[in-house]
Amino acid sequence: MISIKYNKSMTKSNTDKQKIQDLLERGVENIYPNKGFLEKELKSGKKLSLYLGVDPTGSTLHLGHAIVLAKLKQFQDLGHKVILLIGDFTATIGDPTDKKSTRQPLNRKQVLQNAKNYKKQAQVFLKFTGNNKAEIKYNSKWLDKMNFVDVLELSAKFTVGQLLERDMFQERIKSGKPIGMHEFMYPILQAYDSVAMDVDGELGGNDQTFNMLAGRTLMKSIKNKEKFVLTMKLLTDTSGTKMGKSEGNMLALTDTPDEMLGKVMSWTDEMILNGFELCTRVKMSEINKIAKELKAGSNPRDAKLRLAKEIVTLYYNTNEANKAEANFIKIFSKKGTPDDMPEINISKNKVSPIDLLSELKFVSSKGEARRLIDGGGMKINNEKITSWKDDVSIKSGDIIQAGKRKFAKIK
Repeated sequence: MISIKYNKSMTKSNTDKQKIQDLLERGVENIYPNKGFLEKELKSGKKLSLYLGVDPTGSTLHLGHAIVLAKLKQFQDLGHKVILLIGDFTATIGDPTDKKSTRQPLNRKQVLQNAKNYKKQAQVFLKFTGNNKAEIKYNSKWLDKMNFVDVLELSAKFTVGQLLERDMFQERIKSGKPIGMHEFMYPILQAYDSVAMDVDGELGGNDQTFNMLAGRTLMKSIKNKEKFVLTMKLLTDTSGTKMGKSEGNMLALTDTPDEMLGKVMSWTDEMILNGFELCTRVKMSEINKIAKELKAGSNPRDAKLRLAKEIVTLYYNTNEANKAEANFIKIFSKKGTPDDMPEINISKNKVSPIDLLSELKFVSSKGEARRLIDGGGMKINNEKITSWKDDVSIKSGDIIQAGKRKFAKIK
């Protein structure tokens, strides 16, 4: 079996009781083996090493990643060693978590292209310079070196019964859908990340519990070591569907302030308090006050607008949040258009509406453009475009709108 060891600093960590309590409770779903175990480790002053694994299956980190990154920041702020692990190997397999069918595989080039800006986006939370800097690692460093004997030896640490316990595998079996052997291998290979880095713990969303506990099992088996696992609550809509790229309701960390604020304002009222707890740095005492005000009958829209501005401020600044608020009020309350919108030069008088939306980068594919137009989501000068088959006439000064939040002006 391949074994990679890393030296650990013996520097003491911060044992502030209030900070440890907040770390252990805010947004936390579960802690394995238990809360008491991790609390004891944190209060001992020992410098722990832990990581968050991210498979780069998309070109941007999103709010789901940000929730766990914020928790990772709490560990780093207390002086613990944190690692952002890019799953450039495991992403080519595809995590089967919550998937009703097998993922389409990605090649290594696609994966690395997706991951190129992850560090820049993660810098909102993590320090990659100075004392106790966060590290970025790639799991291809050790998984690429494994031969077939290594894989067989690793697989022998698990049983088919253990892997079949996964809910999504049970659902596939019941619905008669296939399960690929590579999907069985995914949690096993991801589990080896913990062994290769010889960490003390791992963070992730609660949808990753199975994968992270597989790493805990492997650490016990190979290194006779208790690895803690901390799972975070997921931000879900009222149907219980998580917010993420696979679900199509993703708030990306690369979204503009207007897009961020608009997306948060589209959330249901039931998501407000979870949004504050998981996605902002507002103190829990203040969130509890907001909860009491909402229960007493205050307008949820006001709380949601504050939530939206807190999120925009976190990724941009207060000025951008105020501008986004003004634009939102103008567009939705007064049925206007934003003051600041992109402009595009179009030399033709007539153009395909699909090509126009693509040129403006309002859609990611022609299929998305067709669906937007069919649903009445494209307007020119506030008039709906009803057919994507026919060219549209445009001139300088025309306002192009896609959905509720995307606007551009023809130059």
